[in-house]
Amino acid sequence: MNSAGMSSTGGERTGGAPATGGTSSIGGSASVVATTGGGGKSTTGGVATTGGQSGSSVSAAAGGGGTTGTGGNPSTGGSATTGGSSSAGGTAATGGSSSAGGTSSTAGSAAYHACPTDTTCKIMPFGDSITDGYNSDTPGGYRVELFRRAHSGGKNITFVGSGYNGPDTVDGVAFPHNHEGHSGWSIDTYTGRSGISSLLTPAANSVMTKYNPHIVLLMIGTNDAIDNHDIANAPTRLGTLIDTIFTQLPNVFIIVAQPIPSRGDASKGDDTELSARLKTYGDAIPALVNARGAAGKHIVVVDMYTPFNPTKTSLLEDQWHPNLAGYVVMGTQWYSVLQPLL
Repeated sequence: MNSAGMSSTGGERTGGAPATGGTSSIGGSASVVATTGGGGKSTTGGVATTGGQSGSSVSAAAGGGGTTGTGGNPSTGGSATTGGSSSAGGTAATGGSSSAGGTSSTAGSAAYHACPTDTTCKIMPFGDSITDGYNSDTPGGYRVELFRRAHSGGKNITFVGSGYNGPDTVDGVAFPHNHEGHSGWSIDTYTGRSGISSLLTPAANSVMTKYNPHIVLLMIGTNDAIDNHDIANAPTRLGTLIDTIFTQLPNVFIIVAQPIPSRGDASKGDDTELSARLKTYGDAIPALVNARGAAGKHIVVVDMYTPFNPTKTSLLEDQWHPNLAGYVVMGTQWYSVLQPLL
């Protein structure tokens, strides 16, 4: 999601001209058009073409180097499959309700430790501008608070990917800058957007096999909702993306985030409509996650929507992106699910 995204020919935008008649973008159009931010920060891409995707794009606010994040507002669990209760983060041994996080899957069990015990655990943040977190006031996005919590808990983690940003240090410790967040990108490629699925093909050049993460933090689909791009089939596209990751990395653990709500673009009258689309899309995610968990895959879902319920505009920097406080909430939510796996 990004209004200030990284376009395919540009870096971070500072406001391109909006296209006439197109749909909005979160964080800059990835390949075809560079969108502007209607209310958000726009990327430094080119000017959007006529009829292309115009931008009320989302700038990816990131989690400012030194957020002190003590907490945030984690959600309280989703449902899971069969029996038993899990530890914090919704990683139940065979289901059960999670204590602080999302719905757990059968295979996403506390007994399965995705990370090696003798070396650093490699985590790939994978998504759009919310993952990118490139804004000058919030560099590093949710990764800052997530790293702070992991380090204070004695966990040895690093982030991997082709992107690079964030503060030099967090709590006096060198911050791992890498990630795979791409501003303005969607699930799959369509007119005006690049899809993160393109980063997995051909398989020989996939970012998954290149960086070989132990855990993938997947959050994508907000730009699909902003554009209202075949949103009814967005869960199917997400499921295909997840299946491709598992084909390339059968033992990886994937944590899938339900999207945060949005204020939308009031000038277009889509404030309520956009949040409704995001809610509909997010509500479909637990079922596809649990189906894959029941098939033996290591996967869980984390609820990012509830802590950002539409009345909590204080957690948003613009229409689509979290501010510093919002990124602390996100980092807390991710860690609640991630901690038992480390």
